Amino acid sequence: MPMKRTILIAFVALLTTGIAKARTNHLLPQPQQITAKVGGRLFALGRKVTLSDPTACWMLRHVLEENGCELVAKSKYKIEVRLVDDIPGSYDYHLEGYENEAYRLDVSENLISIEAVTPTGVIRAAQTLQQLAEGYQGRCGIEAVTITDWPAFKLRGFMHDTGRSFIPLDDLKRQIRLLSRFKVNTFHWHLTENQAWRFEVKGYPLLTSAASMTRHKGQFYTQEQCRELEAYARQYGITVIPEIDMPGHSAAFERAMGHPMQSEQGLREMKYILAELADAFPLAPYLHLGADEVNITMSAFIPAMIDWAHKLGRKVVVWNPTKADPTQADMVQLWSTAGRLVKGRPNIDCRYNYLNHFDSFADVAAIYLSNIYYAPRGSEELAGTMSCVWNDHVLPTADDILRQNAFYPAVVASASRAWQGGGEQYIETLGVVSPAKNADFIAWEERFLFHKSHALSDEPIAYVRQSHVNWKVTYRGRDYQATGAGVYLNHTWRNVIPSLLPQAQFGDTAWVETRVFSPDSQKVGALIELQNYSRSEQDSVPEYGRWDCKGSRLWLNNVEILAPIWKNHGQRIDRETPLADENMAARKPVILHLEKGWNTVRMQLPYVPTPGIRLNKWMFTFVFTDPEGQRALDLDYDPFHDNTP
Repeated sequence: MPMKRTILIAFVALLTTGIAKARTNHLLPQPQQITAKVGGRLFALGRKVTLSDPTACWMLRHVLEENGCELVAKSKYKIEVRLVDDIPGSYDYHLEGYENEAYRLDVSENLISIEAVTPTGVIRAAQTLQQLAEGYQGRCGIEAVTITDWPAFKLRGFMHDTGRSFIPLDDLKRQIRLLSRFKVNTFHWHLTENQAWRFEVKGYPLLTSAASMTRHKGQFYTQEQCRELEAYARQYGITVIPEIDMPGHSAAFERAMGHPMQSEQGLREMKYILAELADAFPLAPYLHLGADEVNITMSAFIPAMIDWAHKLGRKVVVWNPTKADPTQADMVQLWSTAGRLVKGRPNIDCRYNYLNHFDSFADVAAIYLSNIYYAPRGSEELAGTMSCVWNDHVLPTADDILRQNAFYPAVVASASRAWQGGGEQYIETLGVVSPAKNADFIAWEERFLFHKSHALSDEPIAYVRQSHVNWKVTYRGRDYQATGAGVYLNHTWRNVIPSLLPQAQFGDTAWVETRVFSPDSQKVGALIELQNYSRSEQDSVPEYGRWDCKGSRLWLNNVEILAPIWKNHGQRIDRETPLADENMAARKPVILHLEKGWNTVRMQLPYVPTPGIRLNKWMFTFVFTDPEGQRALDLDYDPFHDNTP
């Protein structure tokens, strides 16, 4: 059947028309099919209800209880769950270890009916109910609605590189809990790196000794914690894929063991370690063996480890590009432009989902609009997508990992696309040319910002509304229009990702301008950034008094906006020196004053080489917010407004 979603909107007042729309309009990801019941009354929560559920779904009970329902043996208000052979109209394909997630949800005044093919489908229905109950003042309820829903792609995940930078277990659990609301279903746990080995191996305790680590020394996860997190994730419908990177990225192993991993002794030890890993993750259908970025000196190593994982009863994931034969693995994870689909195997697309290179705005919009590896829906060769955070450069706190990598907006954007399917084009064609003006993205943004102010309100999120921010870019005598708080004039990967000015040459200058109407004279915040520092680099910080290393300048109403006083000004900071205030997401907003009426923002943006910065991002970020930087102001940005009386 076609992937195009059917959304039948016929909302009528339940309490009021506005209340009715507020609930279904914030569902994220958007369900495949929604039909509101004209004149139907909502199912009120916060009262005694009867639950009949042959799957004993913890998530469903949790949603009911957190919304004040008392489960009793007999009540006229019922929630009934039924497992069925098929959800008519839904789409599914085989992926080992992943169940059919389709469900049908029907809500009326006295009954919530859930049909699903598997227990996982019941979890997804419960997560939809969780969102439908959100945002009420006082006693809440569920709209009278029928939803038929299923994912276009079966794998929708996120990866944390805890080998480089330790993230506390409670933080990981919180992220799993919150992201499950958006139907994220996979956590890829990268446990080992050159900097540290974070997985406890009872037979080799030196691996997790502080002396064997170069960053966040002595911090690791016990096997009991691994079992705890995996069981916790399972309740929320999330599968954990643990990774022990081998035989590359193994300097921590060599420091602890005193010899290379690629040796007969190392191979024996790694088989023992993999057995302990499998025991610590009893529910994991896959073990990730890495197998990339290494010079192979022992050709039998990777095939032997894949064979051993199979003997342990587990499937194997490897990266691609890889030094292994990817056809020997059971699943392949694509990274970089060189990562290409491997025929006959399920592939995970994360080629452009490396959040450590993302800015806070333009990349989020682009990754939402992009389809997944050129396809509108998954297949047995295209499992889904993964958003990866690589902590090459140390950040001050675990919250900085989330804030500076646009973690929540990027992961939710990518997972939304994977559930909904479709997409404009693949990002290699779509690029980052004003993605924020797209109607599909504007709808996503409205939904995401609702959740930012509710379930995600305590999370470190720099993202604010950007779809109303319009610019005029003048370059070589020609005017271009752009929309968004973040705009790439020329992308970091200019030969791969289209951007606004792909023809740019060093020595060029772009002038950027907009006019902003303020109804009152007011103090405002401004999120400003003229070079986004990737969290994988060791780059130079601008000199004192400069916004970037290219000589960019900007003005508000002809008054120059002064650059921050950089903590590391003029220095090139290595990966073990924490990024400080270089990125906008790590700083407080710039406090500015808007005059009543029209105000003019202008920028001068030279495009020149940047010695000391490998990834020369010709871009800008600018949006007016409240003084705390939490909310974009509802202002009119019109770069073509004529101030002439």
